[in-house]
Amino acid sequence: MMNRCGLITVQKEPVPLQSIEVELEVRDHVATVVSTLKYQNKEDKPVEAVFVFPLPGDAAVCHFSAVIGQKEIVAEMKEKQEAREEYDDALSSGQQAFLLEESEQSPDIFSMKVGGLAPGESASIRLEYVTELAVQADDGLRFCLPAVLNPRYQPQGASVQVFSVPASLVPYTLCFCGRLFSPRPICKVESSCSLEPLQYLNTDQTQATVKLAAGHKFDRDVELVIYYKDAHQPTAVVEAGQTSAETGTLMGDPVVMVSLYPEFPQSVMSSVASCGEFVFLLDRSGSMGPSVNSKERHQTRISSARDTLLLLLKSLPMGCYFNIYSFGSSFEHIFPQSVEYSQKTMKQALKKVEEMEANLGGTEILKPLKHIYSQHCIPNQPRQLFVFTDGAVGNTKEILDVVKKNSGSHRCFSFGIGQGASSALINGLAKEGGGHAQFIRGTDRMQPKVMQSLRFALQPAVEDISVTWGLPKGVSVTVLSPPITSIFQGHRSLIYGQLTGQVAAASSHSETCLWFYLSDAAVENKKNDNSVFFPKTNMVISASSLDVIGCKEATAPKQPPRDPLLQLVSLQKASGCWILDPDLAAALGKTSEEVEKSKPAMVSSEVWATILALIWLHGFKMDAKEEWELLAMKAASWLRAQNAPCVPECVDAGNALLGCSLQKDALML
Repeated sequence: MMNRCGLITVQKEPVPLQSIEVELEVRDHVATVVSTLKYQNKEDKPVEAVFVFPLPGDAAVCHFSAVIGQKEIVAEMKEKQEAREEYDDALSSGQQAFLLEESEQSPDIFSMKVGGLAPGESASIRLEYVTELAVQADDGLRFCLPAVLNPRYQPQGASVQVFSVPASLVPYTLCFCGRLFSPRPICKVESSCSLEPLQYLNTDQTQATVKLAAGHKFDRDVELVIYYKDAHQPTAVVEAGQTSAETGTLMGDPVVMVSLYPEFPQSVMSSVASCGEFVFLLDRSGSMGPSVNSKERHQTRISSARDTLLLLLKSLPMGCYFNIYSFGSSFEHIFPQSVEYSQKTMKQALKKVEEMEANLGGTEILKPLKHIYSQHCIPNQPRQLFVFTDGAVGNTKEILDVVKKNSGSHRCFSFGIGQGASSALINGLAKEGGGHAQFIRGTDRMQPKVMQSLRFALQPAVEDISVTWGLPKGVSVTVLSPPITSIFQGHRSLIYGQLTGQVAAASSHSETCLWFYLSDAAVENKKNDNSVFFPKTNMVISASSLDVIGCKEATAPKQPPRDPLLQLVSLQKASGCWILDPDLAAALGKTSEEVEKSKPAMVSSEVWATILALIWLHGFKMDAKEEWELLAMKAASWLRAQNAPCVPECVDAGNALLGCSLQKDALML
């Protein structure tokens, strides 16, 4: 379901847009967005208008105002029913009135009733909100301009969707500029749109500006991905209190934000246990039928999801449990309850996956979620839920409440497919479920992003965490955010705290921002001489235990997929090995006779086949390593367990057969 956004009449007709100005300010991991939108009523009669706008699910609106003619009205927070009654009273008496409300069904949709807009009259709407930026799997921070601030332009009378319109024909303009501030150097900014060159404001490159290049075509999201140097270094930002607010209050005292984004040692990351219950929940609504993107029209969303499930099932570890649900207006599951992962159950699941089409109607995700949570958890098998959807729903709050209620028994990894996926739903599922959110948009491929999340699910977690604050004498901190119960690689945690005491009192009269690294070193002032220094601020995070949550890797189907990589992967067994047969020879680009003739005499056919498959993956598909790395690790583990003789001889023979020059160590053997 797609909501029309912007300034619209009560009859759902758009009020003509004239211009949009957007100012973005990013401080470390937090973005402040200030936007001004100008509209004009071109009707010959007054209209009652509503401003509807989607925002990130965890965004906080901190200012909303509207100017009609010479009159400005600034929103005030009031109890919902009281606000509605005052709005109705003002309208009935002929006064201008505004009413801003959050949708009761979805936390990412806000609406403001503007009231009567006279013929020819203009309305200027100013919106300011704050949001945390999501961390991508490649350590970049992702910001996406909401659609209301970057509307797709469709020429009047167009009967089909128009993907690109000359900028000169679009009847409104967009001015977008961003300012970036970080305690670390800003390495680069990438975007789906054309940008002007990044302009650094200081020599250490911790401040910069970014702007849209001229000629924005309004045919895609304005998306920025910001990369910092030393992304895994813990940092903190202290922001002074407001001068107009009373000291000792939240608005009057300084507030600190601590960012934790750890990178575990390789020795820790290799300690992956063969356990877990993996539940995959796939959207099979009608909207999953279209192409993934305009460049790959042969690849539909549902076919890409099928290929992804193949990789996932092949990468699961022996000893874990799994099940696959799919949903639309109704829902289905392959097994009545999660089953132990084996060659038999994997084969059964893959046969069902191959038959899946986008034919289940709407996007009703709540019922299958409730059914999954009604299933008893399996002892010593931590539940990991993977949700794939391309749509928006009307009951986001209810869905997230259910996930939050069950957050103690599982982790949730969510994937938004295409431009229509609700950011509130996708980010909310991961946030409430303690997992990771990914978006597949534009030319993105689904498989590498999903496999990144599977790696997160299989990685160890630091638990039993305690946080110790080292602060100057007379200064104390009140933690405002929920306690951190676990820390995973690739998952950022933010801690917010209110500072009180002598330093708080001194800094509350300054509009400065203080950056510092969490270490015993002296703090460097990054803004001006009015900053407050913490001469020896540090933070200690200790973990009394290192628990492994998750599993490892696995195998696939018999029907050859359309891609050579997927064809090879489909032949792998659940244990991790390959069988020497004509199908494998064909996948390797050889005849059965060539493969059989090259096999060293003292080696079993399964060991030889598995070594050949690993050589082919490393020799010809390194550009897709993220997709097959887990299943290759499982294959290598299987080989080591065989204690097979002459492995170096096999690697040499395999290199000669396939035209590669790989070493034994490169194959993790």
